[in-house]
Amino acid sequence: MNPAITETPRSVPPADAPRRTAVGTLLLDAMRRNMRQYGMLVALALIVALFAIWTDGVLLQPNNVTNLVLQNSYILVLAIGMVIVIIAGHIDLSVGSLAAFVSAACAVMMVEHDVPWVLALVIALVIGAAAGAWQGFWIAYVGIPSFIVTLAGMLLFRGGTQILLGSRSLGPFPEGFQKISTGYLPEVGPESNYHNLTLVLGLLLIVFALTQEVRDRRRQKSYELDVLPRSLFITKCVAMAAAVLAFTLTLASYRGVPVVLLLLAALLIGFGFVMRNAVVGRHVYALGGNQAAAKLSGVKDKRVTFWVFTNMGMLAALAGVVYAARLNAGVPQAGVNFELEAIAAAFIGGASMSGGVGTVLGAIIGGLVLGVLNNGMSLVGVGTDYQQVIKGLVLLAAVGFDVWNRRKVGS
Repeated sequence: MNPAITETPRSVPPADAPRRTAVGTLLLDAMRRNMRQYGMLVALALIVALFAIWTDGVLLQPNNVTNLVLQNSYILVLAIGMVIVIIAGHIDLSVGSLAAFVSAACAVMMVEHDVPWVLALVIALVIGAAAGAWQGFWIAYVGIPSFIVTLAGMLLFRGGTQILLGSRSLGPFPEGFQKISTGYLPEVGPESNYHNLTLVLGLLLIVFALTQEVRDRRRQKSYELDVLPRSLFITKCVAMAAAVLAFTLTLASYRGVPVVLLLLAALLIGFGFVMRNAVVGRHVYALGGNQAAAKLSGVKDKRVTFWVFTNMGMLAALAGVVYAARLNAGVPQAGVNFELEAIAAAFIGGASMSGGVGTVLGAIIGGLVLGVLNNGMSLVGVGTDYQQVIKGLVLLAAVGFDVWNRRKVGS
């Protein structure tokens, strides 16, 4: 009699295996698309945690967090404009010198000619926009490379600063002008251990951020695009709300929201919306990604380039105003290496050397990485020479990762 034939039982995948596979694939795709920004966000959290332990919590004390915002505000303003320039496929080496020139001009107007500070602020922004338009003209309509034009601008504006100030410092400034960089929101409501207006603004920010996340998710689903599963989406929203709440409570336990932080928030929201949703923002991305294809698609490349540098000039002027208000004086050494810090922030935050890639939020994250590194290393007593070495290695690693990532995607 033939022996019984036994069949090896085959493993049956669980019923939810396709769903788990789809979720995993979706997460991997999202990580690949946002690798640079997610990586820098994780890096920022790790750096904060490292220095918080290393400094016995001093880094996260409310007064130090506020100082961190104030110390890096002008670099973050420059980073917002610089990342747009880099996305368009250009570079601007003149922003530090232009910021210095504008701060010197403000000092001369207010101290020597008694110009009201509001009028001086408006004139400063006009000077910055005009300087940016001047450089944009040579780049967009004459065709001179942006590296050469802005290098010439760096020398020109630095020389102009020396002509206006010589070797002297001009100050002090009116109190209203100083508050642009050192002012805080006023106290309102009943007395408590927290700044009430800061708590209200923090709650409004949480509601706004969560509303935008839900709206973006619905829009993606309406276009039949892949979205995160509901559980992961809720986790993301809870983490976002917790981070904003923790930051709000930290500021509210000291003196509240600095005025310059409101300025940065307005710039972040405004330029973030323009680059994501406005036609001109999409044209900037298209121009930096492939200029020839963008021109064939109807993009006015010269006009877009001219606008990008005009905008950069205005933001450089604003950074100069913020810096002068913080120092309460116009000084000849203002703006030194500002352009390098802004470029580093843009690249660390995810901008690509070849153009067409980057976000305003990424530039802010990159600027915060540099700011936390500077602040943390100063708190633990690391010398400025070693600080420069470490920041250089961080920038090299970020750009090297960009090159590796593009090669991997291309292959």
